[in-house]
Amino acid sequence: METTLPLPFLISVAVPPGLANSEGLSRDEVSCLGAVFFDATSQNLPKLLNLLRQHNASFHTFFDATNLESRDDVVSLLDHGARKVFVQPEQLANFTDFGSRVAPVVTDLKQISAGAESGVLIKDVDPKSADFASLVEASKDAKISTLFVRATEGSSSDELVAASSQLVSAVLIIPSTRLTVKKEEMGSKVYVPSLLARNWKSDRADGLIPTVVCDERGIALGLVYSSQESVGESIKTQTGVYQSRKRGLWYKGASSGDTQELVRISLDCDNDALKFIVKQKGRFCHLEQFGCFGELKGISKLEQTLISRKKSAPEGSYTKRLFSDEKLLRAKIMEEAEELCDAKSPEDVAFEAADLIYFALTKAIGAGVTLADIENNLDAKSLKVKRRPGNAKGQWAAKEGIANGPAEDAKEAAKASTVPLTSEPAAEKHTAPDSDKIVMKRIDVSQSSEADVSAALKRPSQKSADAILNIVTPIINDIRENGDKALLSYTHKFEKATSLTSPVLRAPFPKEMMNLPAETIKAIDVSFENIRKFHAAQKEEKPLQVETMPGVVCSRFSRPIERVGLYVPGGTAVLPSTALMLGVPAMVAGCHKIVLASPPRADGSITPEIVYVAHKVGAESIVLAGGAQAVAAMAYGTESVTKVDKILGPGNQFVTAAKMFVSNDTNAGVSIDMPAGPSEVLVIADRDANPAFVASDLLSQAEHGVDSQVICIAVGMDEQHLTALDDELHKQAMALPRVDIVRGSIAHSVTIIVKDIEEAMRISNDYAPEHLILQIKDAESVVPKVMNAGSVFIGQWTPESVGDYSAGVNHSLPTYGFAKQYSGVNLASFVKHITSSNLTAEGLKNVGDAVMQLAKVEELEAHRRAVSIRLASLNK
Repeated sequence: METTLPLPFLISVAVPPGLANSEGLSRDEVSCLGAVFFDATSQNLPKLLNLLRQHNASFHTFFDATNLESRDDVVSLLDHGARKVFVQPEQLANFTDFGSRVAPVVTDLKQISAGAESGVLIKDVDPKSADFASLVEASKDAKISTLFVRATEGSSSDELVAASSQLVSAVLIIPSTRLTVKKEEMGSKVYVPSLLARNWKSDRADGLIPTVVCDERGIALGLVYSSQESVGESIKTQTGVYQSRKRGLWYKGASSGDTQELVRISLDCDNDALKFIVKQKGRFCHLEQFGCFGELKGISKLEQTLISRKKSAPEGSYTKRLFSDEKLLRAKIMEEAEELCDAKSPEDVAFEAADLIYFALTKAIGAGVTLADIENNLDAKSLKVKRRPGNAKGQWAAKEGIANGPAEDAKEAAKASTVPLTSEPAAEKHTAPDSDKIVMKRIDVSQSSEADVSAALKRPSQKSADAILNIVTPIINDIRENGDKALLSYTHKFEKATSLTSPVLRAPFPKEMMNLPAETIKAIDVSFENIRKFHAAQKEEKPLQVETMPGVVCSRFSRPIERVGLYVPGGTAVLPSTALMLGVPAMVAGCHKIVLASPPRADGSITPEIVYVAHKVGAESIVLAGGAQAVAAMAYGTESVTKVDKILGPGNQFVTAAKMFVSNDTNAGVSIDMPAGPSEVLVIADRDANPAFVASDLLSQAEHGVDSQVICIAVGMDEQHLTALDDELHKQAMALPRVDIVRGSIAHSVTIIVKDIEEAMRISNDYAPEHLILQIKDAESVVPKVMNAGSVFIGQWTPESVGDYSAGVNHSLPTYGFAKQYSGVNLASFVKHITSSNLTAEGLKNVGDAVMQLAKVEELEAHRRAVSIRLASLNK
């Protein structure tokens, strides 16, 4: 077997990014096993490439590429990190440059010699057939590097397990839907821990297998033992669970708080040891040292020091200055890079390289980048097959007095990468775009049908309503029935906050939990006051009162909703701004009880920014939970969580589904603000718009998440303007720390080219964006044409960011087209209106006949008599 393959089997996943199957292994379970097989087609290639970008070199990915149309498509998979791609035997000659990373697919055992030194994939193998015995013998052939075997679809679980045991030096490919880590599903599915145990070799009487535990960089933390049961529990909980030889199952960190998040499990080359890669919180060793083999050294030690300094460096210290002064850090990196370039002796080179690494790592830690992230990028680059010319960029080449090589070399390289797989004309083949450039696809309205435009504007698909409800309903029911116990269990599972013992943080909040830099406090205070002013101005001066006819007075007055639950998302970004946008209007409205809910960090704490906002708005408590479980806890109440009357706040599709569920349950007696989906922005820009401004507005939403969508409607732009916008978008995106998220978002975003503002507004109103930005000449004059939008940002000096944070308007807005029916959160979201009627005797005489006649028409006699009795008493 290949020494690079982490497991003796591959997990087949049908459609990316579907590393999650409701019928089999979950996304996280597939991820921690890390050996994945896909069928590649021209249709799913963009998604596959995006998947490879997101996971860098961390996954061992294998592809059946027999349905791809061009050599370029296969090369793109290899360039993005595919470990092995299988093609038709007759196509192998086109890929000799890539060695064993390209191997043949065969269906007949007689073909098995073709390209055997690279490994062979044989498809549609029936474990019950007579040919299977021959296949077992072929798997023993030392001439074959690795035999990859894909069984027929109808193979039973027992047959798959048996096949795995019989095949020697072979890798069985098993669909993720046929695998499980749940003991109760054994028999109907292949139990992963059992499959691993069948393949590992233990020389111990108790069958335990030595397990080396490493951090993400591969540094050994210690040696433990694993059993089939502990491996299953570890995969299920996504934490470090081992087999103590004295105490049974050992949940690492359960008592010490030094927990582990499981990243990957693998076997060594001889199958006689397991390797667990984990994200370690705190120390692994029971002694005062990082790991059982001693303290960290070198770059790893520096990383831990910088992480610590970022959290608590003394004011005025040099490292503190570096983290807070971007220009100083930039200057130091350039200074040290030049000194390294000028160093001559080995001693000087080592000294200057150490300095440069220190400042470069400070930059990385400041941006939230770990050494593991850097090494993953290095590994990914080592897998690239498309070679750059190796030239220096213009300004640096000029400084050193060198010239770049001729452009002809690049042209020849481009030709080589587009050779077709077969002898068909190259013009008829699909050619993949430059997958490295971050660019939005374009559609010109003048050259496209209305259906084409509508399809281009289609929002990223979400899970079906039934699929989501199947996931959230059991969670909601569990919270309703088991209260705090269930809530804590989900927080331990999903947030990895296993040390948390209470699901609620109650006011008054400890001052140490609001320890923030002065500049952050100032920013929150400024935003708080602007939001308060704008929402306070929405208060009704006095009750509405109208005399509809003499003696008939109708009134309407408002009252605050007494108890409100405010959901503040966590996930890929911390959002204290959402706490402000929900908490401030709740405070202004006079809501009696304000309950916040937000996912805690892995150590069980909540971000100090959110605690500070909760303190400022007078929140009663903070629920330390996210997702459907937080929504359910606020809707029904638990032993610790106050039941609320209305739930507000954005969230992912599971949060939205949970909000819709509880709002439709009369037992919950709770309303919600609006349905909400992923973030989105639509920018209308004309030829006068600054490309840098437009690109920055598009990216400010694209970085929210891979399911976000950004739309640019280009009014009257020519190719020069459009290219300038594309170039600016790519340049700014590449400088962002969340560039991988941006890539995912841009993949389903589009630039719509229109001739005039009327056409632009028609498309915008039909799309009904969450955020609408008008970067056009005389933008204010276009506002009357806006019919559907969550919030509008007018002119080049009004980025959407000001609405997200500090201008005063609310950023909790309807998405996914719901701006056609819903308003964004405002003061009215936190009040209800009560009407009253006050009639004199004269008033009842004036309106009574109409009331009695309509009651008679509807055959509601008691209604009619309630009026007639009173009128009769007036005539006595």
